[in-house]
Amino acid sequence: MKTLKGPALFLAQFAGDAAPFNTWSGITRWAAECGYKGVQVPSWDRRLIDLTKAASSRQYCDDFLGIAQENGVTVTELSTHLQGQLVAVHPAYDEAFDGFAAPEVRGNPAARQAWAVEQVKLAITASYNLGLTAHATFSGALAWPYLYPWPQRPAGLVETAFDELARRWRPILDHAENMGVDVCYEIHPGEDLHDGVTFEMFLERVDNHPRANMLYDPSHYVLQCLDYLDNIDIYRDRIKMFHVKDAEFNPTGRQGVYSGYQSWTDRAGRFRSLGDGQVDFGAIFSKMAANDFDGWAVVEWECCLKHPEDGAREGAQFVKDHIIRVTEKAFDDFADTGSDDAANRRMLGI
Repeated sequence: MKTLKGPALFLAQFAGDAAPFNTWSGITRWAAECGYKGVQVPSWDRRLIDLTKAASSRQYCDDFLGIAQENGVTVTELSTHLQGQLVAVHPAYDEAFDGFAAPEVRGNPAARQAWAVEQVKLAITASYNLGLTAHATFSGALAWPYLYPWPQRPAGLVETAFDELARRWRPILDHAENMGVDVCYEIHPGEDLHDGVTFEMFLERVDNHPRANMLYDPSHYVLQCLDYLDNIDIYRDRIKMFHVKDAEFNPTGRQGVYSGYQSWTDRAGRFRSLGDGQVDFGAIFSKMAANDFDGWAVVEWECCLKHPEDGAREGAQFVKDHIIRVTEKAFDDFADTGSDDAANRRMLGI
């Protein structure tokens, strides 16, 4: 068994234009003061990182890591959630997602998709330059508008979507193999990879690519009424990253999983700060330890009620309290009487 590393914090929800959240030095110092040992970095936020320089300059990466280390944290992973989303976009979402892209490719889906692929590849190269072995992203989605089959889906529609999704991601995964970096898809509603079945559909089409892996986040499974503990055991060999995020699902006679277009506060399913929701993190951390997961426990703060800075500070302590320092001996070793093959055979009467 292995002991998880942590706590770490995903910085995407905290980066901003006001100090200390507007510079790499400031935000890493703040994260350390909150009690974090590591930070996961949104690669699209130029206030924190220059992705092109990170992919091309080892000196830049050394300086980047040095600032974090001086401030008391290490870099755990880079993220391309926004760029990964743009690898595959259904036309219904073109305008909604255009803001994720660089200004020069907005309004041009083909150019935007090529830009997104290059961005993810740059982030994978930057991960290699930073000495990282896992990378967080989204899969994007072509079939998502057809999730609920009304009217009836034409035969082959979903299969064609997944064939195309795999075609777009295969070169990225091959680049990740060359860089020695696992691509960890956050299994997430809104993405074509939103549960175990869809992940397997994708995995089959990329020939079980060794770099196609999972970012495990139980909050997204609570809101789907999916067994998030069983999921750990099923995909233990593919789970290479862990977001520690809480959620609650409180259906009523008026709304359930779909939540009636309500705001986050008024939904039956809501994201909550750690400890305020329904996720059984004691069981999750136990399974992670038993399954030899030795990656980082990364807090992703998303809460419809609590202030983010309070959620961040409480989250650091929450993760510290849940990380299990695994045992190096059995609890009943004191009663060990020793054995050898001859003794074993005598005990069995053979």
